[in-house]
Amino acid sequence: MNLNPSNRAPSVSFGATDRGRVRENNQDQFLVAQIRRAAALKATTLDADQPIMGDPQAELLIVADGMGGHAAGEKASQLAIGSLTRQLLGGSDLFANVDGEQAESELAKQLGALLTNVHRIICSEAERRESDRGMGTTLTMAYVRWPQLYVVHAGDSRCYLIRNGVAKQVTTDHTIARQMVESGELSAEEEATSKFSHVLWNVLGGNPDSRLDAEIRRVNLRSGDAIVLCSDGLHRYVDSEELSRIVGDSESPEAACRRLIAVANERGGEDNITVVVSRFQSEDDAMTTWVGEHDTTP
Repeated sequence: MNLNPSNRAPSVSFGATDRGRVRENNQDQFLVAQIRRAAALKATTLDADQPIMGDPQAELLIVADGMGGHAAGEKASQLAIGSLTRQLLGGSDLFANVDGEQAESELAKQLGALLTNVHRIICSEAERRESDRGMGTTLTMAYVRWPQLYVVHAGDSRCYLIRNGVAKQVTTDHTIARQMVESGELSAEEEATSKFSHVLWNVLGGNPDSRLDAEIRRVNLRSGDAIVLCSDGLHRYVDSEELSRIVGDSESPEAACRRLIAVANERGGEDNITVVVSRFQSEDDAMTTWVGEHDTTP
């Protein structure tokens, strides 16, 4: 997908998902979309019945990794992306004129509220059928309104920023193992092999009485940057150094996605594998900043 309005950074984006070599079904979901201004024609003398589309205003990238019995995880991840996207499209002014600390703080609260609404929708749906009880999903969203990138996150899917050949993890893994590393109970080297490395404390859905924390970050993009969103089915096999190299060496985001999925499968493919890659080109320059983490559960 190409994003190339006249006054914004050109980008090329691609997403792909794979069941892996072990799982019976794929509970991952992803979305890559342009958000445009549009006019739905009601009446006209023109020979046209399609909406009139303006330049892309933003790019939206989402990865969700569902969990639950049989198809429940797939349902949870579908609900998460679908309901979040509908909320965003219904609030087109959400990201307009973000300037100053107070405006950014308010934006962070609104983004957290969106995720809380999704959490409630999934929990409510889970109560309808016994087979859906406890279903949940991670969700990592990247919203690009050049040169600003807003990342909204819960769970252990990830967003990476690749700049000058170095991949930096933008999000935090919401696992018990990561909490233990941060508290000093576990070393960083022990994290990957810990029995708590895939035990999540923060997801959408799951336990309806649980607290939801929406992690929100802002990245000001720079010429030549790339962003990567992926589920843990990829990052458990590919570290940040190799991720950067594969994305940098690939001729396109599509080629990068295909290669990354192939590597994960070659190394076991024990989980569903999803990856989204977007590359940007512009003359703008900037830096990465922290917006905040908010407990959005009343």
